[in-house]
Amino acid sequence: MNTDHVRRQLTELLSLADVEINGPDQWDLQVYDDRFFGRVLSEGTLGLGESYMDGWWDCERIDEFVFRVLHADLYKHARLGWKSFLVMLLAKVLNMQAKGNAARSAQRHYDIGNKLYQLMLDKRMTYSCGYWKNADNLDQAQENKLDLICRKIRLQPGQRVLDIGCGWGSFARYAAEKYGAEVVGLTVSRQQLELGRELCKGLPVELRLQDYRDVREQFNHVVSVGMFEHVGYRNYRTYMQTVARCLKNNGLFLLHTIGGPFSRTSSDPFTNTYIFPNSLLPSIKQLGAATEKLFVVEDWHNFGQYYDPTLMAWFRNFDQNWIQLQEEYGKRFYRMWKYYLLSSAGSFRSRTNQVWQIVFSKTGILGGYEAIR
Repeated sequence: MNTDHVRRQLTELLSLADVEINGPDQWDLQVYDDRFFGRVLSEGTLGLGESYMDGWWDCERIDEFVFRVLHADLYKHARLGWKSFLVMLLAKVLNMQAKGNAARSAQRHYDIGNKLYQLMLDKRMTYSCGYWKNADNLDQAQENKLDLICRKIRLQPGQRVLDIGCGWGSFARYAAEKYGAEVVGLTVSRQQLELGRELCKGLPVELRLQDYRDVREQFNHVVSVGMFEHVGYRNYRTYMQTVARCLKNNGLFLLHTIGGPFSRTSSDPFTNTYIFPNSLLPSIKQLGAATEKLFVVEDWHNFGQYYDPTLMAWFRNFDQNWIQLQEEYGKRFYRMWKYYLLSSAGSFRSRTNQVWQIVFSKTGILGGYEAIR
């Protein structure tokens, strides 16, 4: 591959986003290895992320670089690399989120060490988008989000709630402490379960190592916060049928998920390879098909703009505490995790990705549902 030719191709492409190779701005790329150009053009986003991990390029503000690339919609002009096509092909042929795969995929992300997440997240360890309305710090933004969920489902003392994808139990703990609820939380991560049980000790909270498909009980309400991205399009209908089975007729179901602007069957190749294996962002169309004849949509709240400050706060925590992590994880992990957090912030800043909180009922609330913001 002719280096000058591919360098010119990529330079022209990036110029559409006002990004310059070895330029003076914070969002410009500083390239240290000429193999970078061919790798990005042949392997797409996977080549871009891997070459950053390998130290072939740097950028003072990765979040701003990604924001500009996405806002300029460069993907319409760039071709996908062969590895990207392979990821999409496998996703179409296989159910990548079948029960066994689901557990293994989650463990590859969530079982890499609780200490990392304790140093990166808020005090309650809430690994999803905060609600920054009337908040000026991460702890408050996450408390706001947890309270928003409780108010949206009209949570009352003594009510029983199923939390699908409970993480370290932040919602379960909050709902039990502040609202007097009884919560059953599901996770497929052993490390999350161990720490979550410790954090929820003494509360009416039961955290289980269990796949959502295996639950047969009924609950007053069901919530799922930042887990649906791991369900996979082949399982959307099964997921919704499971929720409908578990939700009492007069209960509410709140789904909090990242969403995409169009329907896909595979995720970004870099994210799939290094961060969230077999993950997928749902579209409105896919969610609509999955919930047909099962639920009434009572409210649809988009606050994707708030994931930008959430991710930037996570990166600052991660970066400032890296000295406590570097011996265990190493420099390549640092670059991978930095790229993940900052490129994700840029994607939400560009509004390419969204965050949806959707409230469903089974038969519709008589007189209507009053939206809470």
